[in-house]
Amino acid sequence: MAQSICIIDNDDILKDTLNKIFKEEKEYKFKRVSETKIDSALKNIPSLIVINEDTLEENIIEICKKIRSNEDNSITPIIVISSNKEKEHRICVLRECVEHYIKNPIDEQYLYYTIRNVINLLYINRRVSPLTGLPGNVQIDAEMKKGLLNKEGFVMLYFDLDNFKAYNDVYGFLNGDEIIKFTARTIVKNVESLTNNEGFVGHVGGDDFVAIIPIDNDYEHICQNIIAEFDKEVVKYFNEEDVQRGYLEVENRKGVIEEFPLTSISIGVVVVDKGRFHNALEIGEVGAQVKHLAKTTLGSAYSIDRRKHEEEQATKKS
Repeated sequence: MAQSICIIDNDDILKDTLNKIFKEEKEYKFKRVSETKIDSALKNIPSLIVINEDTLEENIIEICKKIRSNEDNSITPIIVISSNKEKEHRICVLRECVEHYIKNPIDEQYLYYTIRNVINLLYINRRVSPLTGLPGNVQIDAEMKKGLLNKEGFVMLYFDLDNFKAYNDVYGFLNGDEIIKFTARTIVKNVESLTNNEGFVGHVGGDDFVAIIPIDNDYEHICQNIIAEFDKEVVKYFNEEDVQRGYLEVENRKGVIEEFPLTSISIGVVVVDKGRFHNALEIGEVGAQVKHLAKTTLGSAYSIDRRKHEEEQATKKS
């Protein structure tokens, strides 16, 4: 999963150094902004902020306060790199909730592991699902908000398993957890490979997942690939008798045997056209509608809401 790292710096030397020491790890994306463009950089809600104090004119303490006062970046880790070796200065900077203060000239190996470890710790702490290792609701909301703030448009994919309760009733929760982990791997594999690691996958909880992909990607192809792989591999989690029969037999509370199709996956797709939605809740409401529509189809399916902002406004007026 791509990690966006913002470098607040007035020249490119540090950025070039970071690109060199992270050249083998393509998921780390470094973007430099000058101190005059900090506000625009904060809108992207980066995974990490690195500040090169030596090239800046503004007071480093004021810059750190500005970042920390921004609601969306209040927990974004900050690393300050500086030639100022005075202890009092370092303590003042660290007092502003800066995670690390690294002295210039930098030790490249030390900087490499500091950045990597900070990112890993943040990833763990942002309520990652213990079952799938995927980011939870906190990070999902942040990623959606970032997309809305950028006003570039993106695509939301909402995933849900069909007849999953019936599977748990027959095979038990431990086997149900294995299907959830399999589902997570299938979604991540296809989203990452078909978006060049630019997509995001989150685990809402239970058998619900979301993915956020850039709007210029072929989201239908991604849905089709996920469904094809899911349907091919999910049968491994059923016994041969159920696979041959094509359905599960589950006794309800009244003692009556009910038949349920084998577990399938439904995907609701929302094209978040520029200016159409104001917040993540509005997107979620439409996502729930199209996912429900997909679930009305027997077996794995996807449904797409392609309405543009202009079309929706015209509908409201009429």
